[in-house]
Amino acid sequence: MLYRTLELTVAPALRLAYQPRVTGLANVPRTGPVIIAANHVSFADEIFTPLAARRQVIYFAKAEYFNSPGLRGRAMGAFFRGLGQVPVDRGDTRSAAASIDVGVDVLLAGRALGIYPEGTRSPDGRLYKFRTGVARLAIRSAAPVVPVGLVGTRDVQPPGDKRWHRASVEVHFGTPLDFSGREADERSARRLRGIAEEIRKAIQALSGQEYVDSYAGSGATGV
Repeated sequence: MLYRTLELTVAPALRLAYQPRVTGLANVPRTGPVIIAANHVSFADEIFTPLAARRQVIYFAKAEYFNSPGLRGRAMGAFFRGLGQVPVDRGDTRSAAASIDVGVDVLLAGRALGIYPEGTRSPDGRLYKFRTGVARLAIRSAAPVVPVGLVGTRDVQPPGDKRWHRASVEVHFGTPLDFSGREADERSARRLRGIAEEIRKAIQALSGQEYVDSYAGSGATGV
């Protein structure tokens, strides 16, 4: 209900104000399960990706967004639930692993699941090493993975700045990647890494970012 309301009110205003350049929209299935795997440089990514995809995208969100104290905390929790976001404790490895099962359930329900394989926002705008949760999701759900390259969202909301700025935004959807029928690969760390790397290279080709062969943020668990 909340998502539909925002789609009819806020989304048109954002499209008019920013006029994001969108390519490859035909690669996003209009219905059915799909993993939307993107680079992550700004909080604004979670706004512009579904805005460009023109369908609801479910994301994993920090657990504290759902259980903060006080009236403001309850309002924030209600807002994220209304958007269909899924809480995950990013500081708890077991919770992060369990989120993969939740993500599979979202996909089996025919929804679009958004994931940032870096596990956290890039600290400097470069693309960092992917975690293998995206590979496990793709194998277990058999859902196609649509790579997404976001450009300019870091300028819309720079790190540490709560204000939004006018900037040129680009959202590039790549050719879907199919990892169905590869259940045996989940038992191999090397093959999981290979799948994550294939997705990473597809996203990097779309975003044009410099790659850093290390994880972004020492404390991020992500999926």
